[in-house]
Amino acid sequence: MTVRILRAAGLAPAPWRNGGGLTREIATGPEGAGADAFDWRVSLADVTSDGPFSAFPGVDRILTVVEGAGMDLVVGGEHHIVDEPLWPHGFPGDLPTEGFLLGGPVVNLNVMYRRDRTRAETAVVCGTVRLLPPEGGAVLAVSLDDGAELEGRGGGGGVRLDRYDAVLAAGESPGVLRTMGQAVLITFSRT
Repeated sequence: MTVRILRAAGLAPAPWRNGGGLTREIATGPEGAGADAFDWRVSLADVTSDGPFSAFPGVDRILTVVEGAGMDLVVGGEHHIVDEPLWPHGFPGDLPTEGFLLGGPVVNLNVMYRRDRTRAETAVVCGTVRLLPPEGGAVLAVSLDDGAELEGRGGGGGVRLDRYDAVLAAGESPGVLRTMGQAVLITFSRT
């Protein structure tokens, strides 16, 4: 079993691939893979103005607005109003995409995965959930509020997670996540 606690305080902002904004990478699979080599990638994107999204050929994306009023995403010429907070919205990362803010800046949790190698499922959860990585895959939980706790198997080893802290697990279940609010749960499996 591999378990890593990823603290939000350690996430360094980096420019988007197209230079249009900043992102804070939470995790990639495999670890340390660059923009052209990842199987999957999860980040927080600070969007402060309208503009194009970076193109990622062969990559599907799931965008979840975690702060702000939302966006009008124009994906391949089709409008997608993403104005319900904490509602994951999937779209192909290789289609031309532009984002238009609906009411000021937003923070998006962005999941990207190569569709020929990986499948990703994203859900917003509250309360208590057992983290179950699929065989050969991984599970990532990102706390959206202060005070979440990861309880190890058998109820021991509690680790506090604050806003945007995450736990990444592969192999066996690392235990139960108890949220004081909500968390985003992302499961990665091989195609």
